[in-house]
Amino acid sequence: MPKLMGGDPANHGDDIAGYVEAVGEGVTGFRPGDRVAAFHQMFTPHGSYAEYSVAAAKSAFHLPNATTFEEGATIPLASMTAALGVYQRLQLPLPWTPVTVPTPLVVNGAATAVGAFAIKFAALSNVHPIIAIAGNGIPFVDTLLDKSKGDIIIDYRQGAEHMNEELRKVAEKHVISYAYDTVSDEASLEMLSKVVYAENGKIMSVVPREDEVIGGITVLGSNVGHIHEPAKEGFKVGNAEFGAAIYNLVSLGLADGWFSGHPYEVAQGGLAGLEGALKSLEAGKVSAKKYVLRLAETPTVLKE
Repeated sequence: MPKLMGGDPANHGDDIAGYVEAVGEGVTGFRPGDRVAAFHQMFTPHGSYAEYSVAAAKSAFHLPNATTFEEGATIPLASMTAALGVYQRLQLPLPWTPVTVPTPLVVNGAATAVGAFAIKFAALSNVHPIIAIAGNGIPFVDTLLDKSKGDIIIDYRQGAEHMNEELRKVAEKHVISYAYDTVSDEASLEMLSKVVYAENGKIMSVVPREDEVIGGITVLGSNVGHIHEPAKEGFKVGNAEFGAAIYNLVSLGLADGWFSGHPYEVAQGGLAGLEGALKSLEAGKVSAKKYVLRLAETPTVLKE
């Protein structure tokens, strides 16, 4: 985050999972001892790279006993980034008013946590066919798709020409109006703009940027931190309330077994393993999984 957004060094851990230690005045629905996960407000004190963290009640949700803290920690930021993109920005229907006609969605970077959660939310809303673009993470992505509804995977490792040809084949059968781009560089934008229908077409970018119309297609920016902001002037509800509703939905899904976190690997050594994990992520050495830290394994904590 500091590298992406700039600013002074800080405790930037924003995914939290653990037991509630205390609740603030007026907080309802949570009590000490509850098993929860939460999304810490970015660029504020008390992030998750510490024994104790602070999060708003609206961005916290209960974890059922069957969901480990490790799995729970993979969910808050990435799932909300996906949900905001699918529902608030692309404005695809919510799960309780599912799609009833074919509604293609291209997900570029489908094996990433955000891409995978975007597929999960889209599928909850019966958005199909899903055209998932992935590489080494294809075996994982395959578990998220419904081939009976036309979902397919395109292997980007076979080159740009192959991707363009496969996308063109889909575009010949369906009008593609929506794309979720977790790669969000100029090359991916150019690729998607060739197949997304110009009239009312939308490409969702995970990079914070101003919305822009390019060749008739609206390229949408993203900022998951918006769920910690108040509703716009003149409105009673906004992204914060949307976030609270989605997190409650996720909690229900975890309890009932129709929602899950992202695959993960525990980085050894607690916080001592953080630097190595971040460098591996930056170098692109990780596919289809997240790194999770167990703070109790941090050497300085163990010595106390």
